[in-house]
Order: sequence, then structure tokens, then C-alpha cells
Amino acid sequence: MRDYTSEKVKKIKPSGIRKFFDLLDGSTDVISLGIGEPDFVTPWHIRDAGIYSLEKGFTYYTANAGLTSLRDEIAAYLIRRFDLEYDPKSQIVVTVGGSEAIDLALRATVNDGDEVIIPQPSFVCYEPLCALAGGVPVILNTCAEDRFKINPEKLRACITPKTKILVLPYPCNPTGAVMEYDELSEIAKIVEENDLLVVSDEIYAELIYGIEHTSFPSLPGMKERTILVNGFSKAYAMTGWRLGYAAGPEDIMNVIVKIHQFGIMSAPTTAQFAAIKALQDGDDDIMEMRGEYDRRRKYLHERLNKMGLDCFEPQGAFYLFPSIKFTGLSSEEFCERLLLQKRVAVIPGPAFGDVGEGFVRMCYASSYENIQEAADRIEEFIREL
Repeated sequence: MRDYTSEKVKKIKPSGIRKFFDLLDGSTDVISLGIGEPDFVTPWHIRDAGIYSLEKGFTYYTANAGLTSLRDEIAAYLIRRFDLEYDPKSQIVVTVGGSEAIDLALRATVNDGDEVIIPQPSFVCYEPLCALAGGVPVILNTCAEDRFKINPEKLRACITPKTKILVLPYPCNPTGAVMEYDELSEIAKIVEENDLLVVSDEIYAELIYGIEHTSFPSLPGMKERTILVNGFSKAYAMTGWRLGYAAGPEDIMNVIVKIHQFGIMSAPTTAQFAAIKALQDGDDDIMEMRGEYDRRRKYLHERLNKMGLDCFEPQGAFYLFPSIKFTGLSSEEFCERLLLQKRVAVIPGPAFGDVGEGFVRMCYASSYENIQEAADRIEEFIREL
């Protein structure tokens, strides 16, 4: 028999996160600072809305783009929080998580051979989804010296006549980096000068500490050049509900909903009803969870630096990205030995791009008590090295 599998897919490397977590299979005594998932349960009033929708028998397909009432709430939220005005009927599509929104954004806009600039370290899905859409990923390496923000001159150096899209992954997973208004304004100038489209992944927009989030399409002239990606997983602790959304120019959103209707039909109905409640009454939940993340962030950042793991203070998401270079170990060796010897799980930096070598990602979405114990074990591990 011939090989029926796709050559395009075979060229894609397996996820460095999933590969590493195979080592955890069956383990019950490991403290995990690895999975980027809130340790909070979805707030009760949001769960209750989902349960009520089932009790009322709301188990049907919704419109392809999502419930009209949910799109109305998303539009109201974007105006209230970021001063962004989108038509809920034609410029917002509800998706199966933020990941599907990213996939749709790329498939709706990339032609074979188009170049897509992807800053790294960054979330693992951008590069493979670009390749699956027929695009050519162009990696823009960021560095600790720049606090893992995009350097405008490095961005200019990546642009060629084939460049079509810039992915903006801020607040950033895995580094916690945030780009502020003035910094994003410099990027906006380059985008306009080179007639680029931006896919702005703002799934961590509500998890920012000490500063205000700047949504990229809110910058002058950028709304018509941006596909905004967001969702409910991080801000409302709704990862398992699998619900996100994309917002953007009407002509692009028409193509996005076309792909979505053939591939997915519609996002889960129960999750959509729960999301309506989250947007209506979830602000206090966000504030409470963000406050607790901030407490954990400050604690773990201080502990890591005291034990010699140099780490800048992240301003967003719920990750720290400390350097482990002084140990003499590779990122993967560090993570494997820490897991096997001290039963603490963190993620090797290269899972988020080759430039992540010499770093590891630690997620502080675990409980404060677990973070304290994990920090003690990491310190002991460093001392024994």
C-alpha cells in the first residue's frame, strides 16, 4: 500500500509541550507548573447558565457565526473594555477556542507561498497552522534583553515582497511579555508602510498587571488591518468549554465564517450560553482571579531570582520564563532532571521556538501552596547541581 498521509503534516514537528508531558503519564506525585490552564473552577454563575441551557433543552445548532445574543455581548464587551466597535452581525465569529480562531484567520488570508512573520518564543500553534494554510513561516526572534518584545528594526529586516501577515502574540505565552501603546504604535507604522495584515492574539488581555492592555486594532488605522483573536479560556477559567472568537473586517470575516461552517458548523451551544453570562456578570471574577495570579507572580519571580534563575518580571499572562543557562544544562535536560529528581514539571523553552533554548516556562496558575512547595524543590535542585 502507498503512504496515504500528508507530506505537509509529516513535516510538522510534534508539540514540545505534549512530548514532554508524555513523561508525566500516570504520575500522581508531581507538582505541575507546566500546563497553561487556570487552577480555578469556572465561576458558579457561569456554570449555572450552561446547566440551565441544558435544562431548557437548548441543545440545537446555533447560527454558524454563533448565537446573536452572544455576539451582541462580545461587541458590547469590546466597546466597554477596549473602545473597539464591531458589528456583531458581520464582524464577529464565535469559534471553538482561540486556537480555531487563529487557524481560521490564517486559512482565510494565506495563499500558497505567502510569508507570515511569527515572533518567538511564542505559543506552539502559530508556525504549524501557517504551514498547514500553505504559508511560509518567517521567525522573528525576540530576546530577554528586549524583555521578549518585538524590536522594530528586527521586524523590518524580516519583511520581503512576499510578506503578508504579522502575528502579534501579546500578552505572550510563554514569556509573559506585554507590549504597551507606544511600542505597538511603532509596529503599527511598519504594518501600514508595508501593507500588512495583523493577527493579534489577545487571549490574555485581561491578565495584565500594573498597566493597561492596549488592543492592537484600537490604534489609528489598524482596525481594518487586524483580525482580533480572543476567548473565554483564560480570563474566565473556561478552558474546557472550548470557546473563543475572532473579530475583524467584514470581507475577511465572511471568508472565516465560510470555512468555519464547513469544518465546524458552530461552536458548542451550551458553552455559548455560559459565555453570555460570563460577559454580563464576570468582571468581578476576572478581578479576583487576576489579583491572585498577581500574588503568585510576585512570589515566584522573587524566589527564582534569589536562587539564581535570572528572570525579568512579566507583566501579563500567567507565565515566567527564567534563564537556566548558568546550570550548564540544556533546557530539556533541566526539565527532565527536575521532574525525575524533584517531581516538579516545567516546560523546556525550545517548545516555543529554537530561541527558547536556555530558558524554561513556569506557569503560576497552580495554587499558591503548590507554587511555594515547587519553589522549595527547585531551589533544592539548583543547590544540588
